[in-house]
Amino acid sequence: MTAKAGGGPSACRIPAPAQGAGAAMAGRGVEEHPIHVAKWIINKLVDGIVDDLMEKNVLAEDELRKLGQGVNLIVKNAETLIDTVVEKTKTVHQVLVDNALGVEQQLSLKSQSDSEDDEPENNESPSSSTESEDEREEQRDEEEAGLAQALPGPPAASQEIQAEPGRNLKLCTRDDFDEIRTAMAGHIYPVMEREGRTRLALIICNKEFQALEVRKGSEVDLKGMEDLLENLGYSVVVERNLTALAMEAALWEFAARPEHRSSDSTFLVFMSHGLLDGICGTRHTDDEPDILCDETIFRVFNNRNCQHLINKPKVIIMQACRGKGTGTTWVPDMGEVSLCRCHHTRQCYVRADAVRKDHVEKDFVAFKSSTPNNISWINESHGSFFIQRLIDCFKEFACCNHLQEIFRKVQHSFETPNELAQMPTLERVSMTRHFYLFPGI
Repeated sequence: MTAKAGGGPSACRIPAPAQGAGAAMAGRGVEEHPIHVAKWIINKLVDGIVDDLMEKNVLAEDELRKLGQGVNLIVKNAETLIDTVVEKTKTVHQVLVDNALGVEQQLSLKSQSDSEDDEPENNESPSSSTESEDEREEQRDEEEAGLAQALPGPPAASQEIQAEPGRNLKLCTRDDFDEIRTAMAGHIYPVMEREGRTRLALIICNKEFQALEVRKGSEVDLKGMEDLLENLGYSVVVERNLTALAMEAALWEFAARPEHRSSDSTFLVFMSHGLLDGICGTRHTDDEPDILCDETIFRVFNNRNCQHLINKPKVIIMQACRGKGTGTTWVPDMGEVSLCRCHHTRQCYVRADAVRKDHVEKDFVAFKSSTPNNISWINESHGSFFIQRLIDCFKEFACCNHLQEIFRKVQHSFETPNELAQMPTLERVSMTRHFYLFPGI
């Protein structure tokens, strides 16, 4: 049988047989299905064998008649078998096509989902640092980021008891409240009853800037934190798109609010671009910095300037980059841990003044989205990694865990770095007791 290209890569031309069982092929078009070709070959083969046996007088006429009956049965059964295979092949082909299309659609949907949630070049970006670093430092960090992408990614949540994204705030029962308050007497900050309590919280969210990129996704963080704090019993003051000077003015105004007198704590939440030194105002440029320094925040709310909040927890949460580093490095699989001890001398002050001496800075905790000099990540659709995991952990664990334990759970969720690594950090902790929020009480 000879073949050559015809109407396409799947077509073949078969010369029509002159006689025998293959005569049915004569005058039939030239392009046939491969199965029909196989049937023609079987008939042709049998005809050739029978002709040779007759020509060489190997078989008598009676034997040929019996053989012919047997051959016809074989051919018929072979054709039936081929027809069955053809029919089943069509079914199998359809099943394979349907499943292949299903897998393709699933892969397409997964690819779209991944591109929305996990693609840093499309939706995720540092939360964010400015362009004040030199090119050599930037190149080094980009190379480190490239190496980090070769690391296996971590699970989306921690290996311990996990917070469920999107769930409602779990409330503390009266029994749990009484049990913790009794067991931890003298070791927890006093919590005021809801009636007559006037908790206040401040959120400053800078999204749009004159020279820096828009912080897409920050509105998700703002809505999530505002809802969380309200559910925790705080009246929330929101300030948007402020310069450093305006942010400081807002802090002084908030610190002077009389409601703090009948409150047991406060939250200060900052979301913006940032540098190591602090939070960027909306006019920030490399040539003319517009920075609200950390020192300013602590100064406004210290015991000298905000006496309504003396001995009350002051919780500072910052979602901002603190540099352009990736926060990752390559280390051996097994390493020794070195222990460093620092000793500090204690000084005692004894005064006979009628005025009581107190610490200038006390009862603070600052929880920042990344370690110094490193970036934080934000997703344009779902908000920043730090704020969203923080919200989830508050909703899950605030009913029965104190504040610093909740913060530790947030840190634990970032424990294994992937290509979008960051590590939230506790700083300037001067809280002398455990702070329980007791939602629902």
